[in-house]
Amino acid sequence: MPHHRIAIVGAGFAGLGTAIRLQQAGIEDFVLFEKADEVGGTWQANTYPGCQCDVPSHLYSFSFALNPDWSRSFSTQPEIWEYLKRCAREHDLYRRVRFRTELLHAEWSETQQHWKLETSQGPLTAEVLVSGMGLLCEPSLPAIEGLERFEGPCFHSARWDHSVDLSGKKVAVIGTGASSIQLVPKIQPDVSELHLFQRTPPWILPHPDRKITAVERWLYRRLPRAQRLMREAIYWSREAFLLPLFLHPLLCRPVEMVARRHMRRQIADLQLREQLTPNYRIGCKRILLSDDYYPAIDAENTQLVTSPIERVTETGILTRDGVEHRLDAIVLSTGFRVTDVPYASMLRGRDGRSLSEAWEGSPKAHLGSTVAGFPNLFLLLGPYTGLGHTSVVFMIECQIEYLLDCLTTMDRQRLEAIEPKADAQQAFLAEMKQKAKRTVWLSGGCASWYLDAEGAASAIWPGPTWRFRQRLKRFDPSDYILRPRTTR
Repeated sequence: MPHHRIAIVGAGFAGLGTAIRLQQAGIEDFVLFEKADEVGGTWQANTYPGCQCDVPSHLYSFSFALNPDWSRSFSTQPEIWEYLKRCAREHDLYRRVRFRTELLHAEWSETQQHWKLETSQGPLTAEVLVSGMGLLCEPSLPAIEGLERFEGPCFHSARWDHSVDLSGKKVAVIGTGASSIQLVPKIQPDVSELHLFQRTPPWILPHPDRKITAVERWLYRRLPRAQRLMREAIYWSREAFLLPLFLHPLLCRPVEMVARRHMRRQIADLQLREQLTPNYRIGCKRILLSDDYYPAIDAENTQLVTSPIERVTETGILTRDGVEHRLDAIVLSTGFRVTDVPYASMLRGRDGRSLSEAWEGSPKAHLGSTVAGFPNLFLLLGPYTGLGHTSVVFMIECQIEYLLDCLTTMDRQRLEAIEPKADAQQAFLAEMKQKAKRTVWLSGGCASWYLDAEGAASAIWPGPTWRFRQRLKRFDPSDYILRPRTTR
């Protein structure tokens, strides 16, 4: 049976970043699994019309692999995907990736002190297991009665069916989150009728996207330091934007005023404007950016539906007000499974319990990275590492450096396994919950994907990201159970 020191699951930003830094650190005994047939992760899977990152391009990239050739200040999906493929090529990672290989089950062997992995291409073992599957890997499908009975095309935005031509069709879009506000303006001009089903209206700010000029790109190629300075400026401006979300929700009012003014400029109808106005503090849900969403809703062929969905029929959607919306296709823009990630049921730790059983509805990890009872397991973008204001790539890099320092410690001290102490993990979780109490995510008056089944904001880091980097700068052995290497 094949054996590796490190097994990495997922070839998106997290998995590729880990592989690159391992190579740069001189660690070569690793393998990377990807269930798709290409690298890219989220940016390989999400190909819906208008897919674009809402974090500036210069920041949404690896610090060790800057791209001077971004064409826009906020990159679209094809360009980000191409960037990740280029990173894989330049660092010779394609030879290490096992494509079309899905992790089915992983179990820690207490006797052998390693992970036993079962994949769609066969079994193997590994000393260390790194999950790079991230938060946005599994679409969340709504529990709507009769959805399976609909006779027309029905698909999730994250699994866009490009074989379906929506031109001239009556199309429903369910959901008004980040994906929806990007795809709605792209399909609205082509469809005959667009029925947008809204449960909760989002806060939307003007989009600052622009083309990056040829002169700027020339400058970044000739003087990489200039791009790094731009990256730093963007980073700190984003950190400053976060302050009102933590200090007091009332401080968010100036940003709400900008959003309201943006709506007034684009929506003249007072009744429609009222339907589109959130009743919670800005920042409670993810703040969205768009200049064309409101005009698409205000178009003659668009109907905003705010009555709750009763059920789906063979030919459309019946809402609670008794209206049946006749449809040709349904697009589910209903987000992702963030706090109940599917991989949690695949991983079994030292006592045989799965990660989902250990979490009991509320994800738990020390520093968002390691889990008590699960030796030598590292979660990239684990609990309390998501963000609502800046780049998760920053968080990923912090975790990768923490992993590298851990591996160095294991080599130096000849350790076979490490596992966070239960009290260290509990102290971290208590700290996170205490800090989250004063944030807009818990006091802003909304329900969001940041919150888990227990109502804890376990999907998001409750503070400035530079503090996260500070916390993960060094691996602290005193927080861990250390098992010396034995000779077998």
